[in-house]
Amino acid sequence: MPDENELLQQELQKINWKQVDQFPTVFSCDSLVDKEAQKACLFQFLTETIQSKIGIDTIQIMYPELDTISVKVTINPDASLVFETQKPTDSISYDIEIIDSILQNRLANFPKVEPAIKQGIKVKSQFVLPVILKVTE
Repeated sequence: MPDENELLQQELQKINWKQVDQFPTVFSCDSLVDKEAQKACLFQFLTETIQSKIGIDTIQIMYPELDTISVKVTINPDASLVFETQKPTDSISYDIEIIDSILQNRLANFPKVEPAIKQGIKVKSQFVLPVILKVTE
């Protein structure tokens, strides 16, 4: 008879821990069945909500040459959200602490996002989203 631990280890190795069974979701994306469509809907929701809440004008006044910032979004199993400004990859430099404090203040009452699910358990997930600050005509 096979050992229980051995069977458990075999099952655990079959699971792809880098992928979730269900992406985090928001109410407006709930009805989508396709996993990729759900992911696209979530990313669009997060990006548009961040753009509308951070008061893009404030950042544009401080850094007029800045057109995009990268924001790491962490969605915890308890549905709490963490937003972090990422280090700039291009030649334009900005004070991450200032941008981060704007993010923290403006995104405090962010709409609820349901966490990702893996094997029926709510898990932490992270995404880095480009948030466009400047809309070119």
